[in-house]
Amino acid sequence: MYTDPRPQKEDNVLDKTLRPNNFKDYFGQEKTKKNLRVLIEAARKRGETIEHVLLYGGSGLGKTTLAHIIAKELNSNIKVTSGPAIEKIGDLASILSNLQSGDILFIDEAHRLNKLIEEYLYPAMEEYCLDIIIGKGPSARSIQLELPKFTLIAATTRISLLSSPLRNRFGATYHLDFYEEKDIQDILRRSSKILGIETDEEGIEEIAKRARKTPRVANRLLKRVRDYAQVHEQGKVSKKNAQEALAMLEIDDLGLESTDRLIISTIIEKFNGGPVGVETLAAATFEEKDTICDIYEPYLMQIGFLARTPQGRIATQLAYKHLGLKAPEDGQKRLIE
Repeated sequence: MYTDPRPQKEDNVLDKTLRPNNFKDYFGQEKTKKNLRVLIEAARKRGETIEHVLLYGGSGLGKTTLAHIIAKELNSNIKVTSGPAIEKIGDLASILSNLQSGDILFIDEAHRLNKLIEEYLYPAMEEYCLDIIIGKGPSARSIQLELPKFTLIAATTRISLLSSPLRNRFGATYHLDFYEEKDIQDILRRSSKILGIETDEEGIEEIAKRARKTPRVANRLLKRVRDYAQVHEQGKVSKKNAQEALAMLEIDDLGLESTDRLIISTIIEKFNGGPVGVETLAAATFEEKDTICDIYEPYLMQIGFLARTPQGRIATQLAYKHLGLKAPEDGQKRLIE
């Protein structure tokens, strides 16, 4: 899936190559950047570590990049891990005990942390100590590890899955939203320069409008269009070869690919436009429920093609129009209800 915002193996080198090192090169998310600058500068003037930070939003929107920029702004080392990687208390103890004063601990996919691990994080975040029980039964004893003052930056795509006690221990919480098209264009211009890709403005605009408002998707599509241009000996990324390359990948003018269209057409044709439950929709499209909820649904809702109601998902009139279908006369009434 070329428009899947989740990181893929091919993105590892690309993400590191194109990752901005400062706020100046990080386009978009202006409100979050402004708030982070204040947070960092205030902590610097007090000579303190910054408060723990929680970043949430869809995949590919720059949460990991922001964590690295914060570390660079503070001249701090950053230790990177993820929720699924911390399986045992020993794993957490090993990570925390190896931190130095002022270090940043970045935990990606924080919503996948084991609940027991979460409970051990509470005193680590508040009191900078870790209580560990050694042994079992009557001979068990508790020891307390003193921890250096560090900053935890957690990132999640599903903040609702974080427990309330954990969320409340973050001093600053920021939501990363989908990007404006002009910001995606700026990102593509910067990426083209770094990768040595010759582009024109129309080519940049064509890729940007199909990039699902997501930087990772934009950079991935830029590579694919570059490949197409090179194979067809056109060299420069132009509007024409961008259109031809993305048409081959079945990515339409709004960045929808075949699975997006399948989801919408299934709601319309099999369920009369909805409402339909996500479990039923997953079964009908042979897609995983979580994949629909995390990957396809956010963007379809963002562009107004899908409405989520207590009764289920509904295809909007914009979705009917995009597929060249006539919306039912009671469509607007159902949307309001």
